[in-house]
Amino acid sequence: MKMNKRNARITLVVMAALLIFLAFVSAVGIGPMGTGAAKNIILGLDLSGGVSVTYQVVDEDPTAEEMSDTVYKLQQRADTYSTEANVYQEGSDRISIEIPGVSDVNAVLEELGQPGSLEFQLEDGTVVLTGSDIQTASAASQKDDLGNLEYVVKLELTSSGAEAFAEATSENVGNYIYIVYNDEIISAPVVNEAITGGTAYISGMSSASEAQSLASSIRIGALSLELEEISSKVVGAQLGQDAIKTSLIAGAIGIVIVMIFMIIVYALPGVVAAFCLLLYTCMTLVCLNAFDLTLTLPGIAGIILTIGMAVDANVIIYARIREEISAGKSVKGAIQTGYKKAFSAILDGNVTTLIAAFVLNMLGTGSVKGFAQTLALGIVLSMITALVISRLIMNALYEVGFRDEKYYGRARTYKQFDFVGHRRVFFAISLVLILLGPVFMGVNSAMGNGVLNLSLDFKGGTSTTVTFNEEMSLDELEADVKPIFTEVTGDAEVQFQTTQGSTEVYIKTSVLDLDQRQEISEALEEAYDLEATAILYDSISATVSSEMRQDAVVAVIVAAICMLIYITIRFHDVRFAGSAVLALLHDVLVVFACYAIVRISVGSTFIACMLTIVGYSINATIVIFDRIRENQKLMPGSDLAEIVNASVTQTLTRSIYTSFTTFITIFMLFLIGVATIKEFAFPLMVGVVAGAYSSVCVTGSLWYVMKSHAAAKESEAETSGEKQEIPDERKPEKPETATAQKPSQAKAAGQASAKKNSAKKKSKKK
Repeated sequence: MKMNKRNARITLVVMAALLIFLAFVSAVGIGPMGTGAAKNIILGLDLSGGVSVTYQVVDEDPTAEEMSDTVYKLQQRADTYSTEANVYQEGSDRISIEIPGVSDVNAVLEELGQPGSLEFQLEDGTVVLTGSDIQTASAASQKDDLGNLEYVVKLELTSSGAEAFAEATSENVGNYIYIVYNDEIISAPVVNEAITGGTAYISGMSSASEAQSLASSIRIGALSLELEEISSKVVGAQLGQDAIKTSLIAGAIGIVIVMIFMIIVYALPGVVAAFCLLLYTCMTLVCLNAFDLTLTLPGIAGIILTIGMAVDANVIIYARIREEISAGKSVKGAIQTGYKKAFSAILDGNVTTLIAAFVLNMLGTGSVKGFAQTLALGIVLSMITALVISRLIMNALYEVGFRDEKYYGRARTYKQFDFVGHRRVFFAISLVLILLGPVFMGVNSAMGNGVLNLSLDFKGGTSTTVTFNEEMSLDELEADVKPIFTEVTGDAEVQFQTTQGSTEVYIKTSVLDLDQRQEISEALEEAYDLEATAILYDSISATVSSEMRQDAVVAVIVAAICMLIYITIRFHDVRFAGSAVLALLHDVLVVFACYAIVRISVGSTFIACMLTIVGYSINATIVIFDRIRENQKLMPGSDLAEIVNASVTQTLTRSIYTSFTTFITIFMLFLIGVATIKEFAFPLMVGVVAGAYSSVCVTGSLWYVMKSHAAAKESEAETSGEKQEIPDERKPEKPETATAQKPSQAKAAGQASAKKNSAKKKSKKK
């Protein structure tokens, strides 16, 4: 028997090692160059470069609104190639598009198509309308002649478009009008009647999604301006190889620390968690390649963050197993029950975050969409490794002989702290932290520094094109050229972009006035022996347009509403959802205050940081709410405050451990990462601490206050109902003919009658 167990253990270890090896080979590959999935992951413009295309506006004197609308719609087109594509205005009448992970300029131009290529054509090919004639297109629904619901696309035409369309439809009733985008027919509706009002409806959609898709294609194709290509080139990475190298080193160190921590704290289950963490990392690399997700430097930081968060599910499970062992269950029973009891918290937390990711992916654009996809991938993989693979390994270890509870440990009993009793102190601390944001924003504005330190992504700046006498590497540019710009502008934010096969370098900085441009030109000419004509300046717009910001805000609001609905349904109490959303808002505002106080650059990573905090915060809150829901059944008759305090105390270890593992991975990025990563890591560390504080000290107390207030109002209503007398004008003349009384009134009447009878009996006895 001992030999069989020994063989079984050896087999288990060999299989585990083989699984890790196969996953590693699939993800990273073997050999000095690597042949795995990681080698084929699409890298963003900041890591590997891509294609840059510049368009010139054909129309004379385009308005700011027309330029902004065109930039936004081109961004939607570019998103079909990569969620990390950048579209921004250059000068007063040019638009640049940067698409990462692509090297064939001609292929991109052919697939992207000439802007404004949407046309409405008759059967003979005659063009009735162009994209500029369409004011807007939207999906809608209406009732058909039989009263059934049908999905349609509503078109609003410009005045000139309405006139041309009225003439064309009047002469072509019963004929097709083809909607052509990039020489491809995307719809072919039949003209049922003359359309003279400037509003048209395209019917025949089989679903709302089909109507939305067609409306989106028409909107994207309906550019406000006509553009022509003036330049296209392959550009190099914006960041050097050191950025990738240091980020990967930081990630590796963080993972190792987390693995060691889990083994020390949880013994045998910790070993399983470490194994699953390695597997999770390899699976993430494989899936990034399989789903063609674009990986940027902030994306690397986001993945490393999800590695820290992936430990959370294991912590919840192992804490439950220890609780069951302490309660007297056998190890086998504790394992089964532990996974069963942890399932609801893990499911609700991850599904809530998945809902947010889904909404952000549907409604967001650019980096918001890319973040949502990476977040969803991390959540799904972490659930698979924690709930499936981890469970199989734990059961296998038990079967091969690891049955003694010493391998698993017992839950420690901690003295219960009165979190609810100290709620006013916690609420006051939170209020101060939140108000620091507006206060410092006001101070910054009064000092003339701007309420926030907006980066080029949000406020635009100046693009300096320098043609050097020889090719310059990013490391040389960072070491020698950057100090020249920094000294003149006093701003450390300087972005470089090289051009493949050329000595041209594009340098993006904050807005340069004439004196600053002159000073920089003189310094560059002297340092690199350049002619004045080798240096050109252009103003550039923000890469994060107002429409993109609006889309991000709308997506977050809709995501919060969807999460609120889900939590309400799952917990059967809207107060759980309300307090969870308030805690989420608390964490976001605290991080926002951090940006205002420390003056961290608010760039494209700002949106990713805020969205990360949203996902992290809601997940931590759900765990505590799950325990409150459970204790309401296990502690009948207990005071609400006692239930909350017990629940927070029971999950305190989990909150601390998860926050630590997440914090340490981000801290390593901050410690040895490049400047761009540090700007992303620092507010994330603040967010993790804020999330841990709010989930432990604020959320439970918020729910208690809401629940107690509701209970007090119900009690007050019942009490006032019992004491209320019937007005004189409504009293019946004959009591014996009165209708049935309310229970409370009947009870009061019965008590009065009983007292009266008792008094009569006493008088008789006397």
